[in-house]
Amino acid sequence: MNAPKDLKYTKSHEWIKIDGNIAIQGITDYAQNELSDIAFVELPDIGNAVKMGESCGTIEAVKAVSDLYAAVSGEIVEINNSIADGPEIINEDAFGKGWFFKIKMNDIAEVDKLLNAEEYVKFTEEE
Repeated sequence: MNAPKDLKYTKSHEWIKIDGNIAIQGITDYAQNELSDIAFVELPDIGNAVKMGESCGTIEAVKAVSDLYAAVSGEIVEINNSIADGPEIINEDAFGKGWFFKIKMNDIAEVDKLLNAEEYVKFTEEE
């Protein structure tokens, strides 16, 4: 399983990459593999406020429909329109072109509550 060390992870299988006060969020390689072929993604609107751990969208796949949870609290400042048009990008490149949205964080200290790559891999092995 791929879990880049420069990212932070949630127990609900989202990842974020920190760029100043912006968090770029997607779902993990583990999550996209478990879901299988992703058919549709519902993302929050730009300008929406999201709260850490709360549902902010959905992911529809062949196997299931899953909620998408905000990894941190803040405001949605950008969404990845290319995954709305071609959700298969998530299966092909979960940590790159398959990112979901960018959040302008309210409190960067929330990042400390997330898992690092090693902790996330251990968590998935125990699941």
